[in-house]
Amino acid sequence: MTRIDVIDNHGQFTHLEQRALRDMGVDVEIVDNETPPEEIDADGLVLSGGPSIDRIGNCPDYLDLDIPVFGICLGHQVIATELGGEVGEGDYGGYADVTVDIVEDADPLVGSLAPDTRVWASHADEVVRVPEGFARTAESDVCGVEAMSDTDRDLYGVQWHPEVAHTERGEEVFENFLDICE
Repeated sequence: MTRIDVIDNHGQFTHLEQRALRDMGVDVEIVDNETPPEEIDADGLVLSGGPSIDRIGNCPDYLDLDIPVFGICLGHQVIATELGGEVGEGDYGGYADVTVDIVEDADPLVGSLAPDTRVWASHADEVVRVPEGFARTAESDVCGVEAMSDTDRDLYGVQWHPEVAHTERGEEVFENFLDICE
């Protein structure tokens, strides 16, 4: 059975990420983001959302564990900033219903989603430039980098929250990540 650790970045939806994966029959645990990297024993990691990039603990070190990593909202931004991309203040703060367009339909994380998929996202901060080696895989009228991936290193990120009921096909995104981990 695939083991996934959800790294707790003190966000309000961390338990929903765990619940979504557990409901899919996954062995999943929430792990504090101060956990030393050598204590991580999982087939994949979800870097949860959170209130501030100042509270990301050891998340940058987890990117070197040679296992798939899926960043959600703040986790997406951590991946970008730590690997040479750029995060900036979004034009639209707060949570809102957003329509994303998949621009890379071969992407293993989001490529299976339909055009014009409705998602629930916060755009107070957002990735404005992807790191070298990453592809921009989804966009919206609100944000040019709604999702990104580096398939060579199995690093993926989305600006939106697939774990909430407001996001269409969120479970499919988690299923795709599990396929990547296997």
